[in-house]
Amino acid sequence: MAQQNNQEQKNDIADVWFVDNYILLKDYYDRTISRIAARCVRKGNIALEDYPFYGYILDVLEEISETGDYIIRHKDLYPYVEKKVAGGMNGFRKTLDEYKEELRRNSTPDMIKSDAREVEKMKKVLEVPDKADDPTVGAGMGMEQLMEKLLQQDAEAKAKVEAEFKEAKERANEEQGKK
Repeated sequence: MAQQNNQEQKNDIADVWFVDNYILLKDYYDRTISRIAARCVRKGNIALEDYPFYGYILDVLEEISETGDYIIRHKDLYPYVEKKVAGGMNGFRKTLDEYKEELRRNSTPDMIKSDAREVEKMKKVLEVPDKADDPTVGAGMGMEQLMEKLLQQDAEAKAKVEAEFKEAKERANEEQGKK
């Protein structure tokens, strides 16, 4: 009996960690965004999305979302959320939804492709019918093929821009050397 209570207490402490971690992650994200925004201004007022380590911001958003989802699935944590989060569970759900929306709006096609739920949502939005019994399956481009094509086009466009930038930089260096 004492061992069972001890195990339950360890589980409670481990679960409570998720609430504390969620709060810390939110604070960390807000501070990181502020710091990176200031760096973007100092780097010539570049867009946040153009910041070299922008992917890290998305990683933190993803961790916030995953931690929040864990809390939502564990109703025994709700009383703790009520005490620790402004607005209780309603405030928690509202801010979690905002972070998830931010992540969704800024996710790369690669991130979306790796999330089966997102692919299913895309199929529903695009009204892609279930083709399990369709004899014409394979005649057109599937969702995976479409995603691969889009990723390839994105990579080609990026390579082209990088090559143009490199060429312009070399010309500028040559002109600077002539002076």
